[in-house]
Amino acid sequence: MNINIISKYLSYLRKTRNYTQEELAKQLDISRQAVSKWETGDSLR
Repeated sequence: MNINIISKYLSYLRKTRNYTQEELAKQLDISRQAVSKWETGDSLR
C-alpha cells in the first residue's frame, strides 16, 4: 500500500467537496491536526 497515494487522495477528496481541514475535522469529531496528519501521511506510517 502506497501511503503517499492514500494521503494525496484523502486531500483530493476533501478539496473536491470544498471542505477545509477544520470543517472536515468538525464533521468527523476529530482534531484538525489529525486530518493534517492523514493528508501528509504522518499518521499512516
